[in-house]
Amino acid sequence: KKSYLLRLEEKQKLRFHYGLTERQLLNYVRIAGKSKGETGQVLLQLIAMRLDNILFQLGMASTIPQARQLVNHRHILVNGRLVDIPSYRCKPRDIIIVKDDKKSRIMIENWMDMIEEKKKKMIEEKKKKIENSLGTIQKKKKKIQDLMNSFERLPKHLTFQRSEYKGFVNQVVESKSEEIGLEINEFLVVAYYSRQT
Repeated sequence: KKSYLLRLEEKQKLRFHYGLTERQLLNYVRIAGKSKGETGQVLLQLIAMRLDNILFQLGMASTIPQARQLVNHRHILVNGRLVDIPSYRCKPRDIIIVKDDKKSRIMIENWMDMIEEKKKKMIEEKKKKIENSLGTIQKKKKKIQDLMNSFERLPKHLTFQRSEYKGFVNQVVESKSEEIGLEINEFLVVAYYSRQT
């Protein structure tokens, strides 16, 4: 019973982090199971390469639901084509750009500015906690530098040109925790669904 609870918790963590329905996640598990490679890693790659998640990671939206709304409301082009399906699976060499429309650009610019402000506030709060903690000055400086780097760094599978509102998918995401932005045991998720696939 305890192992079932662990599997359920991991599954729910993955579902809620990405805002997926039960049916969507089950479909991804089925697709991953039929693919080459480890099912858990393929599952995380499938989910992480969704257009709504890519927009969120690029910083064009402050949340995944907000990114989903951007796509649904037809503000995003992928390789020059309008895409209005948030679950669209991005591929290496995809170019993601905001529609050349004043309304779309202003909205995205406002959201990106808001995201920057939130980041600055979070950094300041965390810096104060580090400065008030115990430890040597050198350790505190290193922690602060690591904090700054973590907020500035895009996952290596993405590139973003803010001035042009343009994002690039460089490669398929590696299913490492630091790349997908979620500490998850994907094997427990696959084990949860093993009887249903």
